[in-house]
Amino acid sequence: MDFQVFIIGSDANAYYMARACYEEYHKKAHLIAKERLAFTKFSNILTISYYDNLWEEEDFVRILNTKAEKYEMPILVISTNETYSLLLARNQKRLAKNLVYFKQEEKVIKTLMNKEQFYKTYKKSSLCFPETYYFDVAKDQILPTMKYPMILKPANVVLYNHVPFEGKKKIYKIASEEELKETIALLKNSPYQDKMILQEFIPGNDSYLFDSVVYVDRMGKVKVISFAQIGIQERTKSMVGNAAALINGLNTFDGDVLEAKKAIITFMEKLGMNGFFEVDMKYDERDQKFKVLEINARQGRSSYYLVPLGVNLVKVMVDDLLYQKELPFADLNEKVLLSFVPKNIIKKYVSNPLFQKEALRLWKKRVSPMECKLDKNWRRFLMMKKRLWHYEKEYANSDWQE
Repeated sequence: MDFQVFIIGSDANAYYMARACYEEYHKKAHLIAKERLAFTKFSNILTISYYDNLWEEEDFVRILNTKAEKYEMPILVISTNETYSLLLARNQKRLAKNLVYFKQEEKVIKTLMNKEQFYKTYKKSSLCFPETYYFDVAKDQILPTMKYPMILKPANVVLYNHVPFEGKKKIYKIASEEELKETIALLKNSPYQDKMILQEFIPGNDSYLFDSVVYVDRMGKVKVISFAQIGIQERTKSMVGNAAALINGLNTFDGDVLEAKKAIITFMEKLGMNGFFEVDMKYDERDQKFKVLEINARQGRSSYYLVPLGVNLVKVMVDDLLYQKELPFADLNEKVLLSFVPKNIIKKYVSNPLFQKEALRLWKKRVSPMECKLDKNWRRFLMMKKRLWHYEKEYANSDWQE
């Protein structure tokens, strides 16, 4: 059966999914995007169309349906962020019949997207969470008594991502009551007038962060699960929270990974949705538990590390959704290093010596989601090299403290 692949988005996630498609099928995926981001510029392994109104629901449906009419074959649709996942879920009855994508419920996606709903809805699930409180930016409230430092982040991530303002950060690490009041004042004067999450800061540097990628098949069974230790995060204000380097199959702490995996599988199978999910965690040495920070209803920015482990993300979707094959269960324990950053960043900024040693040992076999040998375009090559050089400046000037 012949098929086409549409990827909605133009970020790093969109690029590596197009890469996975090209590497597996030597087929160029077509990207449908709103923004002209550098990640997908000057590429020879994909095609891309831009629409300024793609976030508008009626236009979203019209654009996808118009493109679908050009093909008399199934079209696999891959979402790269929560906005598009929600639009797909909400408009299943209005989208062309040859568009094939994860069948997810809008109300369930919202419980993952909205962090207040997430922590409240799944408080008694198999997962462990940090201590969490909520603050409404639009109202005057008495702040809860919490220890510093603490983490402040938006509950309504989609709305927050769509409103620019001076001083905006993806995540705020708050060191004192004075800093908390200043940050809340900043938010009160911003276009974002919704809930914020106040959350205990789990002690530990970036290497206490972990990533798990899960695939739930069309029958509701987990068929793929990974568990990777993050060594260092991105450091720019808009990117903090994204892994810059991670190693699958590594755990330099005493936490029980098998127990954490079982809890994740139990949760995902009870959730009742099909697709890729990314589970972000931080290890808490105080009780030796992996605390879940969030779950994304899609593959994550760093999920390409599954490919060198033998699990091509696009092939999994094709086999499950298009060919309706029975997928084998893949518990991915082999070590593989994924890095967006160059080696000198690993040497200078990774705080965990065990992670650093293992990353340097695996360096020659590392995988970088943005560097594809099949994507032979000299302009892209130069752009990616320039990006690597910029990392030194970004880390040196960052005000984020582990």
